[in-house]
Amino acid sequence: MSRPFPIGLAPPDWLVRNLQPQPAPVNRPAVARAAVALTLPLALGLAAGRPEYGALASMGALSGVISDTADAYRMRLLKIAVPQLFAAVGITLGTLVYGQGWATVAALTGVALVSGMISSIGAVASVSGLLLLLNSVIGAGLPMPGEWWLAPLLMSGGGLLVLVQALLAWPLRAGVPERAAVADTYRRLADLLETMTSTPADTLDAETAHTPRTETADAPQTEKADAPRTDTYEAARHLVTQSLDQSYDLVLARRARHHGRSPELVRLLAQLNAITPLVEAAPAVRQSGRPLPAEIPVAVRHLAEAVETGYSGPLGLRLPEPASEIGKAVDQALRHAADVAAEKSPDALKKAGDRAGRPAPLGVRAARVARNVALSGASWRYGLRLALCIGIAQALVSLVAVPRSYWVALTITFVLKPDFGSVFSRALLRALGTVVGLVVAAAILSEVPRGWWDVPVMLLLAPLIPVLTPRGYGYQTAAITPVILLLSDNLNHQGTGLLVPRLVDSLMGCAIALVAGYLLWPESWHARVGDRLADAVADTAAYVERAFGQPPASTPAPADISERTRMRRRLYRDLSAIRTEFQRALTEPPPVGRRAAAWWPLVVAVERIVDATTAARVRIKQGAPPPSTAEVDQVTLQLRELAEGLRRTNTLYEVRTDLSGPPGSVLEPLRQEVAAARTIASPR
Repeated sequence: MSRPFPIGLAPPDWLVRNLQPQPAPVNRPAVARAAVALTLPLALGLAAGRPEYGALASMGALSGVISDTADAYRMRLLKIAVPQLFAAVGITLGTLVYGQGWATVAALTGVALVSGMISSIGAVASVSGLLLLLNSVIGAGLPMPGEWWLAPLLMSGGGLLVLVQALLAWPLRAGVPERAAVADTYRRLADLLETMTSTPADTLDAETAHTPRTETADAPQTEKADAPRTDTYEAARHLVTQSLDQSYDLVLARRARHHGRSPELVRLLAQLNAITPLVEAAPAVRQSGRPLPAEIPVAVRHLAEAVETGYSGPLGLRLPEPASEIGKAVDQALRHAADVAAEKSPDALKKAGDRAGRPAPLGVRAARVARNVALSGASWRYGLRLALCIGIAQALVSLVAVPRSYWVALTITFVLKPDFGSVFSRALLRALGTVVGLVVAAAILSEVPRGWWDVPVMLLLAPLIPVLTPRGYGYQTAAITPVILLLSDNLNHQGTGLLVPRLVDSLMGCAIALVAGYLLWPESWHARVGDRLADAVADTAAYVERAFGQPPASTPAPADISERTRMRRRLYRDLSAIRTEFQRALTEPPPVGRRAAAWWPLVVAVERIVDATTAARVRIKQGAPPPSTAEVDQVTLQLRELAEGLRRTNTLYEVRTDLSGPPGSVLEPLRQEVAAARTIASPR
């Protein structure tokens, strides 16, 4: 197989990761909404003889299209309506300080500080903060037609058009996205279980399957044979975690509004909780080395169909007789999930659905969020970084004549969003995406006459935004740039004269963001990538204590089981977020990217530790002798030492791995995983 590049000319890994498009399905309804929302206002403006009004409304629609990423209707309402409110406030503030000199600089710097701080709250707040600053910059840098209130009204109207389209089917399809999300979780679980059914790799004898990993001459061969199956299992387990997180977020968000009174939501929550034993049994199956019968994942997919269609009758599952204790655990878990799927009693469903807990009242959550933002060092640091960059940009364009100067601050607003990805990567992709978008815009502005020809052109350009946005930031920039330039030309009629200023201003904004928002902050290029991982390791130690802390003769109370389940869910959610953070760090240039790559195997090792803990719990439930307190204390001590070491250093360090215990203990696989994690932390 030929290499695409000579060895000496091969691009670095971090650059390849940045430029590689992310796989994502095309959201056809979102494509249709974007086409209508961006084109219709433009056509109405042309028909009324005020194309600038249509362009402003289309700009508001563009903000709505960018925010239109949720599946559930209630989440669409939040993700589109709330940011639009902040966008209206932003354009109003910007219009009021337009042309005020240093007062404009001070106002935008203050808005940037607030925008940066609220961005740390969550996804909706992050987009809201983005649009608040974005529209403030537009209002302060671009003269708006009509009275001061007209621009906010037109832009909000464009966003409202997107929202109305997104909610049109709500009365007919209420609850369908939530059911689809829960059903997708079942299907992801079926994919995970399918990785453990009979395959050619299972011809390895039982002794090899149960042999602990040791440093022997045969280890590389065993590792090589097992690697594809391990990679497939890890990828499938990660997808299960992501799907569970999304499903719980959607269902609990609706449940908070209904206060638990909706039978449909109680049912969905019960169905989500019902697969927890199956998720817990998966690591035990993998640890046992025995393949699952192929009927198991087929049955889980059958349950997914019942969940998605709302069917509650007899399911008629045909399950094989379990041949081992672990097989019995899987069989019991699957039959329990089938019983919940077919359950009709509201009381029984409510009891099954209460394990996840109920969200706190809205007022309590709002006060908690406000307190966390005000006291969070990370929120203040990000707010100050953003305010510094915007202040520098506005001061610079106030002192130096820069055409279309507001694009400098707009570029910084988009690039300096650490919660959206690496700042360095976004600056790089912004520059590349802008160049590609300008090539497309040059062809349109030079060859297509202004007027009604803009309508079919916009009809072609608008759908590209939801198609390319999931592929990566550079692709999104390439799709948005010609749309923005076409709308801007309807406001100022400069044609191809917009192209060079846009390129220069974008490069200036990227440079300011890289220097003042990235290089000047040691946390950016000396990032302690192990900090959050250290917290996860410490939480894992607490989970091990909770999992095996019960006296051998006692029966765990339901409250203890629920708390243990919630701890495991929080751990997997945190590890999923850490995995995402590390993947972002891998797109950074050295030294951050190299350091993240060095620590990456430890992320996987911690996930395996949680899996091994859960598998041991399943074995104890099936009758295996529980471990002694000394065994549990030894494992937790090793984990806490590892966590403390991760907090103290940025580099791999020498550790001791003196774990030992009864060879037949239920904790033996867990000890092996902890020893492997500590070995990874030692430099080779």
